[in-house]
Amino acid sequence: MAQFIQDVHAGEMTELRKRTQECLEESATQEEAKLMELAAADAESVLKDEGEQVCAEETALKEEEENEEANREKLTLKDKMVNTASKDTKSKSAFHQWVKVFFGSWAAIASGMLYAVYLSTFHERKFWFSSKQDLEREISFQEDSGLYYYYYKKMLQATSIQEGLFELTHDNKTLSLRTLNSVQQINLYPEVFAGILYRITGSQEAIEPVYFYIGIIFGLQAVYVTALYVTSWMLSGTWMAGMLTVVWYIINRIDTTRVEHTIPLRENWALPYFALQVGALTGYLKTNVNSTMEMFSYLLMSASTFAFIMMWEISHYVLFVQAFSIFLLDCLDLIQSRKVTDVYRMYFVCLALGYFVQFRNSALLASPLLSFIGGSHLAKYIQQNLKKGHFVARLMKLLLHFYLVFTVSVTLNLVIKKMVPQEENEHIIKFFEAKFDLNTTRDFNTNLLLCQETFQTPSQDFFIRLTQTCLLPFCVSVLLICLFSTLEVVSRKFREVPQKSDGLLENMVIGERPEVVYHMFHMVLFGSLALMFQGLKYLWTPYACMFTAFGVCSPEIWMTVFKWLRLRTVPPMLLALMLSTAVPTIIGFSMWKDFFPDVMAELSDLQEFYDSDTVELMSWIKRQTPDAAVFAGSMQLMGTVKLCTGRTVTTHPLYSDRDLRKRTEEIYQVYSRRSAEDIYMILMSYKADYFIIEEGICNDMGPVKGCRVKDLLDVANGHILYGEGDSDANYAFSLYGRFCHEIKLDYSPYVNYFTRVYWNRSYRVYRVNTLISFQY
Repeated sequence: MAQFIQDVHAGEMTELRKRTQECLEESATQEEAKLMELAAADAESVLKDEGEQVCAEETALKEEEENEEANREKLTLKDKMVNTASKDTKSKSAFHQWVKVFFGSWAAIASGMLYAVYLSTFHERKFWFSSKQDLEREISFQEDSGLYYYYYKKMLQATSIQEGLFELTHDNKTLSLRTLNSVQQINLYPEVFAGILYRITGSQEAIEPVYFYIGIIFGLQAVYVTALYVTSWMLSGTWMAGMLTVVWYIINRIDTTRVEHTIPLRENWALPYFALQVGALTGYLKTNVNSTMEMFSYLLMSASTFAFIMMWEISHYVLFVQAFSIFLLDCLDLIQSRKVTDVYRMYFVCLALGYFVQFRNSALLASPLLSFIGGSHLAKYIQQNLKKGHFVARLMKLLLHFYLVFTVSVTLNLVIKKMVPQEENEHIIKFFEAKFDLNTTRDFNTNLLLCQETFQTPSQDFFIRLTQTCLLPFCVSVLLICLFSTLEVVSRKFREVPQKSDGLLENMVIGERPEVVYHMFHMVLFGSLALMFQGLKYLWTPYACMFTAFGVCSPEIWMTVFKWLRLRTVPPMLLALMLSTAVPTIIGFSMWKDFFPDVMAELSDLQEFYDSDTVELMSWIKRQTPDAAVFAGSMQLMGTVKLCTGRTVTTHPLYSDRDLRKRTEEIYQVYSRRSAEDIYMILMSYKADYFIIEEGICNDMGPVKGCRVKDLLDVANGHILYGEGDSDANYAFSLYGRFCHEIKLDYSPYVNYFTRVYWNRSYRVYRVNTLISFQY
């Protein structure tokens, strides 16, 4: 029973569990259904939300795309407007630049042409060429310029160019007992060029030879002025500087040129080419120049350098000073080494070409320029790291570099002179020793050179004239500003301090521009030489006019000063632009008011150059003496005799070798205290038929003691001894009186050796007797 009850209970329990399980499964199914329904509802709502979100995003994207497209259209329109405005600005800037260049170029050309017209008018007013005969025209070629014109005439008188060249290179009709290569020895390349040009252009029927000759020189002066104008324009950026340069040049023409008085001088032929060379070098040294302009500047610089060497025998000394200026630029790291090498190569090529064209001119081989180029290259090869290191190290390297270049250059020059002997070296050394009081000499030719005005120091009047025209004060100011600015830039470079160089005016420093620093060195070096030799003022003063005009008209100069002054009250750039325009305008108008009337008065003033005594003498020689006669006399007079009469002479003013210097001293003995027999033997040694005594030399009472020809002869002959510290001259004993005085008395033995055949107020002509009759 109990078992039965347990079995029933177990069955019920099993049944209960089944039902419970079924109920649980049914509830689970319901819950799952509910959950599925809920999940489906959630998924549907999520999908719905996601769909709405996607739609919203698509709408937003469409709106963004529409906005972007609208912005693009706006930006495109704005860019088009900006590009159009920039193109308009660029076109306007290019147009303004073109107008500036056009009018500036025309002003440069007009300035040169007007100056040439001024020279021609002034020359006509002074010498009256159009109304004079050929003889009177030729006498107007004063000093040593007459001999140059003689060779030009001789070139034209030949039947052909080849014959003319042969006669000039085998000249046995100028100096007695000597055959010359006059082209080489007297540097007649300008006359050869002018003669050939006159022939090949067919100008024989259009213009007289003398007008063609002086016309070429006046044309070169126009080129000279134009080159100075353009150089100042390139430095300052404004053609107003060029105009101010021309004004200063013309007003100070007494110190800028000698072309008004001695036309055929070598400097009047050569300096225009040097001005072109300096202008081309300025363009070549600029840092912002393009490759085409750089190549053009280099070619122009090379051509003008070669022409300069051909035109002037001392050109290589001038180029040496220029090369030293470029060397200083290189040492201070203000110029690209490539450009320095190119300029040195140009010098070398031009010297080599000049050496061969000038009949192997040994003076070019022994020139300091060639030695300096070699010494500079060798020193740079030895010092590879010259521009590296800290401040003190670079200074020490720089000092060592200077020493190396100086030592190697001097050694190389001495070696060349030993290999290529130069007769004039001893004469030049003796001259400089006497000039700088390193030694005393009794040599006649050395003292004669020292007494010439060209080799004297400038007078006080020179500085007064430059000050009155405002040139000197402004020149010194501009030089000092450039010098201090250059020192500032070099100091920063050596200390490796970074510098702004963005090309903006407010950040530019004048000492960073290599072309400006070169001109500063150019001015200082040539100015120092001009303080020692007055003749070199004609090489320095024109560039002083150009450099000063650049400084006054350059905004960068004014900005440099304002930076030092830390100007804040007024915008410095605006003030610099205003002053760079106002100051030169004021200077120009003031000089126009003060000096222009004097310039015009000179053109209206009717002058007359007529030397009647010289005209009569030349006419008598042409009429009364044979064509083969040989004349002796002073250098300058013999140049005039050769030009006007064609007679052979014993000496001429262009003495350049030892033989001519010896001839000059011996012929001048007619003004010394020598016997008639001594003078006779000297004249006969040169086959002289006549000699001319000038009263101006014989009776010279000049104020400069010791510089009269007769004084120099007495010193050389030992007839006058100057004691140390003694102001009075002690006359040594001489058996004879002064020859030019004694022969005038017409007593024996002078009348036995010489016969007076012509005289006037200025000259006495004596024939050298071939048969001597001693009658007392």
